[in-house]
This record gives sequence, C-alpha cells and structure tokens, in this order.
Amino acid sequence: MPAVDSSAIQRVDYSTARRTLFVTFSSGREYVYFDVPEELYRAFLAAPSPGQFFNFEIRDRYRFRELA
Repeated sequence: MPAVDSSAIQRVDYSTARRTLFVTFSSGREYVYFDVPEELYRAFLAAPSPGQFFNFEIRDRYRFRELA
C-alpha cells in the first residue's frame, strides 16, 4: 500500500478490478470505499493535502465499510 504524506491518513491502496479504495488512518482504523473511479485514486495520491482531499472528495460520497 502506498504511504501518503498526511497526519490523518497512513496509507491508501486501490483495486482497479473492483474499483475499491482502501484507506488506513493514523488511528489504525481501516476502511474500504466502493465504486471509486481510478482517476480519483490517482488524484488522491497526488493531492498536496491527502486529508483535505479525502474530506472533500471521498468522505460521505461513496459507500464504505470499516474493515476488522
């Protein structure tokens, strides 16, 4: 999983085949987001502030569930 330069987000990963985004927060909690376009994942990785990008572009916009 690629690490990101963020105080809130530890790492992210993406499954192209399933269009799923995996996000691990600094707290250790992990979530999977469904039906996320690959372009959004790439923009997430390139964002100057991944935490801010997540809040504006992903949070509350895609179905998700927490991973155990």
